[in-house]
Amino acid sequence: MDRVSRTLPAQRRDRDGRTHIDLRAVWALALPLMVNSAVQVVLNLTDMWFIGHISTAALAAVGAVQWLILGVLLVLGGSSMAVQTLASHAHGARRFRCAAQAAWTALWLTLWITPVCVALGFAGHWLLLPFGFAPRIARLAGQFWLPRIGGACFAVAAWAMMGFFNGIGRTRVSFGVAAAAAIANGLFNALFIFHFGWGVAGSAWASNAAQAVGFLFGFVLFLRAPIRSAFRSHLTWRPRWHSVRRQLRLGIPLGLMPAADVIGFAVFQMMQVRYGMVDGAATQMVTVLTSMAYMPGIGIATAAATLVGQSIGAGDRAWAFRLGTRVILLAAVLMGGIGLVLAAAGPWLLPLFAAVGDPHAAAAVRLGTQLLWLAAGYQFFDGLNLGSSMCLRGAGDVRVPAALIFPVCWLVFLPLAHAFTFAPGQGWFDFLPQFGWGARGGWSAVIIYVVLLGTSLFLRWRSRAWERIRL
Repeated sequence: MDRVSRTLPAQRRDRDGRTHIDLRAVWALALPLMVNSAVQVVLNLTDMWFIGHISTAALAAVGAVQWLILGVLLVLGGSSMAVQTLASHAHGARRFRCAAQAAWTALWLTLWITPVCVALGFAGHWLLLPFGFAPRIARLAGQFWLPRIGGACFAVAAWAMMGFFNGIGRTRVSFGVAAAAAIANGLFNALFIFHFGWGVAGSAWASNAAQAVGFLFGFVLFLRAPIRSAFRSHLTWRPRWHSVRRQLRLGIPLGLMPAADVIGFAVFQMMQVRYGMVDGAATQMVTVLTSMAYMPGIGIATAAATLVGQSIGAGDRAWAFRLGTRVILLAAVLMGGIGLVLAAAGPWLLPLFAAVGDPHAAAAVRLGTQLLWLAAGYQFFDGLNLGSSMCLRGAGDVRVPAALIFPVCWLVFLPLAHAFTFAPGQGWFDFLPQFGWGARGGWSAVIIYVVLLGTSLFLRWRSRAWERIRL
């Protein structure tokens, strides 16, 4: 037991031999991930700034499909998301070659799904047709969809590299990968949108090129001497079918779990765009701005996934539970506080992302300022959601959480959002109540949804049913 105790992550012993959570160790792992998330926020804000300066219609169009695109990426990239869980378990058990094997397996699977990405990109017109966008919005959304989905393989490959380095506790390397992508994204946006005149499509191509830069940066580090020596990353490249099957069994529900949430939110955002251009643009601004509260939450939650996985790999599930619970609550408190700060600063922040001279910009900013206070109402529970889902991911518990998200999202959230947003004759369906509250009503449904989801996942973690899972 002494040998196991010495290898447990974030554990500190006092003079009496009692164990405590070493928050300094947690922060040492989490801070690079928080900065990594900050870089992702900067990347999103950069995209929104460039797109917002094209037109309010362009901002609404991208907002209409952005979450749906992310949902597709999550479904296709589940095997890459599984890398962190498998690498952390292997690292905790000191089976270092298996950690590198998980990264290579994800890269092979990414290569195999590339034709699917391209086909979905060209099918964008037919996939978006049922949502009934105005012709101008539909045209701009289609211009963004094709290159962004068609080049999704670069984002999925970058996730595999970051998942490997996060799983082995080298979070500073993951930050470097994200930073390289963010810097490249700003340069490519300016080049493609304005210099080449590609408009909305240029922003999508810029994201693809930036993700390719991030992947190449991480892949070079993956094959350099320190990692090659410890993890034999240059010897584990051959695909092994038992590893592929294991990664798919974990990765498919792991991708479906956040995809159900993200695609649900994509449909919600499409509702706001269908209701009106101002409501759609305001929703997009608020969504991207509130990702600043998401930054510390996902950073700490991702660290928790690594710590939980390494603790389980080292053979101590009780310590994994104790450590995970503390980090979940820490993420919830931080996100709740930041949500309130963002709502207070909204009148000064939102005008930065509106096109000067656009007749709809002022109305979108006014509405967005009100929506920020509604968004602040659920940030604490979103912290519970993120922390609990990532701890469950670290434990390999992905099927039941995925099954929990689907009914809460699709049977509660979306019907409520439709009912609260549309007046009679405006929405997609007539059999639901229709109150016609617009974006304010839609965001009220978001509050109900996040409270239910965060509470459900936290109770799943507290049940400790995940202790019976063996990867």
